[in-house]
Amino acid sequence: MNENSVPRRESEPPQQRRAEMRVRPTGPIVPSANVSGHALMCVIAIMSFLACLTLGGVSMVRATAQSWQSQISREITIQIKPDDNLDMEKALADAQDLALTFSGTTGGKIIDRAATARLLEPWLGEGLDLDELPVPRLVVITIDENNPPDFAAMRAALTEIIPQAFLDDHRTWVDRLVAMANTTAMIGSGVLALVFSAMVLTVVFATRGALSGNRHIVEVLHFVGAEAGFVASEFQKHFLRISLKGAGAGGLLAALSFAAASFWQSQTLATPETDQATALFGRFAIGYTGYLGIFAIIIVIALLTTLTARLTVMRTIYEIDLIRSDPGRTDTYQS
Repeated sequence: MNENSVPRRESEPPQQRRAEMRVRPTGPIVPSANVSGHALMCVIAIMSFLACLTLGGVSMVRATAQSWQSQISREITIQIKPDDNLDMEKALADAQDLALTFSGTTGGKIIDRAATARLLEPWLGEGLDLDELPVPRLVVITIDENNPPDFAAMRAALTEIIPQAFLDDHRTWVDRLVAMANTTAMIGSGVLALVFSAMVLTVVFATRGALSGNRHIVEVLHFVGAEAGFVASEFQKHFLRISLKGAGAGGLLAALSFAAASFWQSQTLATPETDQATALFGRFAIGYTGYLGIFAIIIVIALLTTLTARLTVMRTIYEIDLIRSDPGRTDTYQS
């Protein structure tokens, strides 16, 4: 071979030689996409979606119950039954004035004839003539929740001046509502605990199942001298990405579901369907606390999956070390 045809690398400057070098990019130790990884991602997404929906439902029930309780506890009602010898309008005004003399009352409102007719429309229809029916009239008194008036004294004073008057402080309804709200919250919390427990078990077993399919990678890495902490950290990164994608997709879908329901409710106000749904379930809005709860569930799922992956890899390496340290088990393993 001619001497001039051989390139003289020694005579080239170091900068040029480094520029000509091409470093092959290193691939991930753990395969970034496989069947088990996709299955685990789908499982995490489904469980995250269910957990977030349950959390949002419990938050809505609690908010609705608190709203009902607050609205009822802020008002009392004076009911005056009609009588032939009773001037109803004067009796209503007298009852309102008497109630406002008690400490703890902040305002009063007499329900006029038109408003009373509207209240009875769902049962008696339109065009109701109150003079033809012995319909009681109402006075609504607003009270201070933190410093309520003396209901017994107010009831006695009303009965003395207006025998046809009856004071309803809604205490019975408040007690029933509190009991119902607490029961509903307990049931919802129990369902949330069950869903979350199922999610934890599913994520743990799915993660271990996915790792069992990659056991050969752990064995090869450990046989060539990789430390247990390094191998575990590589699998942690892999499963952290999977769990964040799955939990993020499930949480985002749940958040979008609540946002869509809230938007539908706001666009269909004053319709029978929406009014009935609002009366039963309240506003389809979970607020910022609900969205923070969804975000917390996503983080918990990601941490749980990552921790499960690390513990499973460490246990696998421990089992490999046991097999290598036992000659009898080594022969069986190699065969």
